[in-house]
Amino acid sequence: MNIVIIGNGISGITCARYIRKLSNHTITIISSESKYFFSRTALMYVYMGHMKWPDIEPYESWFWKKNKIDLIHDAVETVDFKNKTLKLSDNGSISYDKLVIATGSKSNKFGWPGQDLQGVTGLYSKQDLDEIEKHSKDLRRAVIVGGGLIGIEMAEMFHSRNIAVTLSVREPGYWSNILPLEESEMINSHILKHGIDLKLSTEIREIHGDSNNKVKEVSFTNGNKLECSFVGLTAGVSPNVDFLKNASLEINKGILVDEYLQSNINNVYAIGDCAEIRNPKPGRKSIEAIWYTGRIMGETLAHTLCLKPTLYDPGIWFNSAKFFDIEYQVYGYVPSKLEGVETIFWKHPYQNKSIRLVYHPKTKSILGFNLMGVRYRQEVCLKWIDEKTSFEKVLSDLSLANFDPEFFDCYEQEVLNVYNQMNATKILLNKSKNPDYALRFINSKA
Repeated sequence: MNIVIIGNGISGITCARYIRKLSNHTITIISSESKYFFSRTALMYVYMGHMKWPDIEPYESWFWKKNKIDLIHDAVETVDFKNKTLKLSDNGSISYDKLVIATGSKSNKFGWPGQDLQGVTGLYSKQDLDEIEKHSKDLRRAVIVGGGLIGIEMAEMFHSRNIAVTLSVREPGYWSNILPLEESEMINSHILKHGIDLKLSTEIREIHGDSNNKVKEVSFTNGNKLECSFVGLTAGVSPNVDFLKNASLEINKGILVDEYLQSNINNVYAIGDCAEIRNPKPGRKSIEAIWYTGRIMGETLAHTLCLKPTLYDPGIWFNSAKFFDIEYQVYGYVPSKLEGVETIFWKHPYQNKSIRLVYHPKTKSILGFNLMGVRYRQEVCLKWIDEKTSFEKVLSDLSLANFDPEFFDCYEQEVLNVYNQMNATKILLNKSKNPDYALRFINSKA
């Protein structure tokens, strides 16, 4: 069987790797972005000089031939679903028996005047990084439009080269549509302390260009203007599916797929950022443009393509990021508005560290963890959430979640003190540091 995959991001590559583990099918991967798979989350570190491009390619160039995975560095112009063929820009056409679309995302553009000027780009692709590098020479100020994780990455990139940065955020707090108030305020303060010009509740109206069609200024809806030579568009991403929109494929925002990741067309599948689940699981979005769900989709689909139909299950939500030097982790359900839930929140008196536990007001079962500057073990937190463990049990056993407690400060007693101060009932901390006990706890479902 001939399987063709469009896109060489984490979804497409994971799918290809698992197909090869499970079968001898012919595998062809087509990508116009880069010849070889690279770690997208590491783009910022190449710009900052922490890594070179070969460092972010997880596999040696010989890996693909050895594993009989054919690579085509080209763009797909059109897909003929009836005749099962793809038209490529430079390499004619190619046929398939099964087609996997894993074309990822593109940076959002919301119709701002001037958004197509030179010196305006997002931070998603290798080409975006090349554009940013090109416009960084002699750059004095960059304006970044939109908060979120990509915006803070771009701000840190420019800051590392001593380029002045203005970060324009529409919301009243940085990432306040995701983070609860206390955590958002912590990040607001941290951004300002790093010398970033953070403008909250601010939207751009227009990007102005010079006679050479290059960015020279932005104007905001409040009437203010700011000179700059680069504008970063980081107001989210959307599925990269424009080249398919005139075909018979059903597309809403992304390519609509069922629980087996199949589209409305037989033998055509979509995974990763470009896929939109028709009936997502409760509490999950139909499109989740994050690394780990893309990886799960790729592995899941590989099993289905190798004649073991497998339902896509994203598991319990988790994510991690870095706001300059504040590490962030979230496990489970932590709403930004904290409505309909109970919460225990501890914040370090003078460091950028906080721990939030969220639990159900009636059942008292733990729902989620929000961590700033503190690491907890993923397998422990997800097990507690999965088993609907009571938050009081979680509090008493919180030391089990510590990540390398020999080398990092632990704050479970402080969190427990917050709860005990709120309630007459006192909970005692289980101070067992026995690694065998912790291991039995983690593996008790096996």
